[in-house]
Amino acid sequence: MYAVIETGGKQYRVSKGDVIEIERAALADEKKAAIRFERVLMVAGDKGVQVGDPVIGGAKVTGKLLDEIRGQKVMVFKKKRRKGYKRTRGHRQELMRVEIQKIQA
Repeated sequence: MYAVIETGGKQYRVSKGDVIEIERAALADEKKAAIRFERVLMVAGDKGVQVGDPVIGGAKVTGKLLDEIRGQKVMVFKKKRRKGYKRTRGHRQELMRVEIQKIQA
């Protein structure tokens, strides 16, 4: 059984036991243990394939927060030719590592 979920403007194909890295969001409860994904776009399993329009009502995917990490550094370089203008900036995205525990359709 697998599902397609949407979080942080991206879509992920997940099944039970998968570990994914998503953008940090306020999805976790106060204990930072359980995370619920309400935007389930598709579920495939024993009953066949269910596709939402755009989401499946009543479907949930729950996961467990393993770690909060930072992604790789991305360098942003801007330049205007012949003007002496150069700027270098770096960015590191805040990420959450989540293990998928349960898919409800």
